[in-house]
Amino acid sequence: MKRKFFNPIVLLCCFFVLLAVAADLNGKWTGVIKTPDGNDLPVTYNFKVDGDKLTGTAESPAGVITVDNGKVTGDTFTFKVTVDGNDYPHSGKLYADSCALDIDFGGQKIHTTLKRFVDK
Repeated sequence: MKRKFFNPIVLLCCFFVLLAVAADLNGKWTGVIKTPDGNDLPVTYNFKVDGDKLTGTAESPAGVITVDNGKVTGDTFTFKVTVDGNDYPHSGKLYADSCALDIDFGGQKIHTTLKRFVDK
C-alpha cells in the first residue's frame, strides 16, 4: 500500500524540480564575452521564461537588443540576437549558480559563463 503512494510522489517531486530549474533562468545574468578579435565585451542578459518560451534583452556598451526565437528545454536553452543585420545564435546550459553560453560568431564558436546578477 505504501509503495502505491511513494512512486507517484517521487515522480511528482522530480517533475517540480525540473520546472524549478527552467524557472531559475529568469532574471539578470552578467558576464564577459571574448570576441573573435580578442576584445572583452561586458554583457548583461535579462531573461524571462514563460513555459518553454524564452524572451528578454541583451545589453552591452553598444546598446540593448532583444532576445529572439528563444526556447527552453529542461536545463538547456537557445536564442538568437541580431546586431546590424547579422544573426548570432546562442545556446546555453543552466547550472545551479551560473549558465554556460556558446555563441556562433559567423562560424566561429565563442564560449562564456554568465553569473546571476545580485544587487547588493
